[in-house]
Amino acid sequence: MKYLAAFLTLLLSISQAYAAEPSKDFTLSSNQGGNLRLAEQRGDVIMLNFWASWCGPCRQEMPLLDQLHARYEAAGFQVWGVNVDAQRKDADSLLAKIPVDFPILFDSKGEVSKMYGVAAMPSTVFIDRDGNVRYIHKGYRDGDEAAYKKMIKELIRE
Repeated sequence: MKYLAAFLTLLLSISQAYAAEPSKDFTLSSNQGGNLRLAEQRGDVIMLNFWASWCGPCRQEMPLLDQLHARYEAAGFQVWGVNVDAQRKDADSLLAKIPVDFPILFDSKGEVSKMYGVAAMPSTVFIDRDGNVRYIHKGYRDGDEAAYKKMIKELIRE
């Protein structure tokens, strides 16, 4: 049984490549003021990271995502954190403890996470400069940031 659990954990953390499938457009309010609309970001590589305040791996991953955002932003890369907590105050409380510079969007009704088929926390969607979903990464384990860097560099170079 423990081998099955280990295998399932491994499967959840594997990144999946997809044929260029158009991303689903949405607009959500941001912690940086105003709303952000995905369709207005064409030309940039976008990393959508779906997370929740109760998710341990999400909390562990946040500082690493902030580092990726800072490192690759000048090359046309953006991280958008999409919080799925029902209450914004839960997200705000966590962000007070683990501040990040990238925008946090609030999907309290879960509409955007449903559009993207999010079933695991965290889940990360990589969108290319043309607005196509290229990779989906489910879960987070130590070392996943190496895979993230590889995907980011590939998409930036295109």
